[in-house]
Amino acid sequence: MPEWTRYAIFWGVFPLGFTGAEDTCDDLDAPVRHRLPRLLGWLDHLVELGCNGLLLNPLFASMSHGYDTLDYFRIDPRLGDLDDFDALVAACHERGIRVVLDGVFNHVGRGYPQLAEALERGDDASAASLFKLHTDGDRIQAEVFEGEQQLVVLDHDDETVQQLVREVMTYWLERGIDGWRLDAAYALPPQFWTSVIPAVRERFADSWFLGEMIHGDYAGYAETAGLDSITQYELWKAIWSSIETANLFELDHALGRHATLLQRIVPFTFLDNHDTSRVASQITDARHWGHAAALLLFLPGIPCLYYGDELGMTGVKEQRLGGDQAIRPPMPVSPDQVASVDEQLRDAYRRLIALRRRTPWLTDAEITTSEVGNTYLRVTARPRSGNQTPPMTLVLNLSDEPGGLPQGSTLLEASHPDQPYHVAAHGWAIVQAG
Repeated sequence: MPEWTRYAIFWGVFPLGFTGAEDTCDDLDAPVRHRLPRLLGWLDHLVELGCNGLLLNPLFASMSHGYDTLDYFRIDPRLGDLDDFDALVAACHERGIRVVLDGVFNHVGRGYPQLAEALERGDDASAASLFKLHTDGDRIQAEVFEGEQQLVVLDHDDETVQQLVREVMTYWLERGIDGWRLDAAYALPPQFWTSVIPAVRERFADSWFLGEMIHGDYAGYAETAGLDSITQYELWKAIWSSIETANLFELDHALGRHATLLQRIVPFTFLDNHDTSRVASQITDARHWGHAAALLLFLPGIPCLYYGDELGMTGVKEQRLGGDQAIRPPMPVSPDQVASVDEQLRDAYRRLIALRRRTPWLTDAEITTSEVGNTYLRVTARPRSGNQTPPMTLVLNLSDEPGGLPQGSTLLEASHPDQPYHVAAHGWAIVQAG
């Protein structure tokens, strides 16, 4: 993977929600609404936190939520135009922030311009090869994604689709982005990526390719597809679930699998995102929010904060039309206008990110666990071969009583830094061997 990702700590944003855009785009020719510049007021917040990467969920022209693309080469008019985008990328790079875009290449929106002709004329249509068409009685139908009629699957075996994706990736890399999140990568044959990515890497050797994997053989898929990283959903679930249920045995099991995964690939780690309930809603005891943050910034991987998590924002995803609104809320033009901020949590994020930035070997460290219980767990990270730095240990305590720290260790960070000789009740601590 590119060397810069070893030091990357991302801040993830869902632009349509963040900027308060309309739910649907009924007319691509409607006047452009210049909302994308709202993100400019938050870039210094990223830097103050210690983040150096910005992951943007879909911002191409679409029908509604961004994952129903209508034009891969145009910024959604609800967000702005190319000038707005170029200004944002330039402002990020001035601050040392890498920019990664969300590429929805598994499917397009039903309003995709060339689809109507394909459904009318079938194989005689000029763009028929883009889609997977079949006849249902006397009607031509297109394959859809996971039963969602508004999401039409592309034909990834066809060279026309492969060339389209190469052109899209190259176009936006030329405009200054640093990499791609590949939406629903798990749904595509891995050979599709091997037909696309090498030609892109040839021109942009420092670009990064992250595949969204929800299930399946994470490392095996990534190796076959030639991806640099994958989304670590298994660890995501274990973190909030084990803390919420006071069952750190669950986390211990997931960390064993995480350690095995790290022998083959460095995954993308997170506590929540635009598709999940907020971690502060998953973990109902606010005293334990910092435990999740400590795990995210201590454990190996390429970590990403979802916008507002560092402020203590809550939100529950609901399985209904519009059920994502609570987890994709609009934000004011600058952080100082946020109505409610958990200052203690924000301070913990800052301290943890600073520690992570000082300790880049954590990105692919070897991890082991010890002292495993329902409410107490130690996770020890050791540098891989060639680095003689002493190991570090994260101690989690979910109980009402203080817990012990490894003998002879030095406290580096803690939920209660004024208690350096033990881990506080409902606290966490990171120490280094003496």
